[in-house]
Amino acid sequence: MLPIKDDIPSRTVPLVTIALIGLNVAVFLYQVSLGMDADPRAARAAQAFVAEFGVIPCRLTGSCPVADQFPHPVVTIFTSMFLHGGLFHVGGNMLYLWIFGNNVEDTLGHGRFTAFYLLSGVAAALAQTLVNPGSSVPMIGASGAVSGVLGAYLLLFPYARVLVLLVFGFFVRAVYVPAMIVLGFWIVVQFVNGVITVSASGSGGAGTGGTVWFAHIGGFLAGIVLLFLMRPRRTARL
Repeated sequence: MLPIKDDIPSRTVPLVTIALIGLNVAVFLYQVSLGMDADPRAARAAQAFVAEFGVIPCRLTGSCPVADQFPHPVVTIFTSMFLHGGLFHVGGNMLYLWIFGNNVEDTLGHGRFTAFYLLSGVAAALAQTLVNPGSSVPMIGASGAVSGVLGAYLLLFPYARVLVLLVFGFFVRAVYVPAMIVLGFWIVVQFVNGVITVSASGSGGAGTGGTVWFAHIGGFLAGIVLLFLMRPRRTARL
């Protein structure tokens, strides 16, 4: 179920959403450029870039065996939001941000939306760190911040319709689906995968690496809370 667009028109130009997408794409292209050389040192440079600017839970908690002072762990919470692990990673995040971010930006305004997006990303990183504080695996991606956007959108426009591409084998069709179903399905997937991750970790499985499901869940819940705190109050007109 691939979302294409929603049926809520933008009242203003989503300047922040466009800027965020542009910045994410620019950083991703720079990442790719680091590893394009055939020299093995190029691949190491790309990995070092992610390790340096991705957020590492054990750096935040101070439990890493070897402390790395640059950049400061708090700074990496923000830089990690603009790094991605591949084309589908950045493409999926930017698609969801483009479809749902403009309407949330309409509601909050450009300044509030900027703060909202960054704070959702911070909450996502802290949520994953709380679940796995000793992990030394870098967390990267805009998924946590975008999850906050989805949480706010679900509250603001529960009856919106989203045009999605349904693919079942050779059957491909574009249909409108209520936003509650599209985002509700996304929530269930995140929750189930989060539970599976915890179960695997507790039974000796691989509890680190891969998709940071609890960052998604934390970002989503943060988006709901932040919407209540930051949404402009309606004033009565005489």
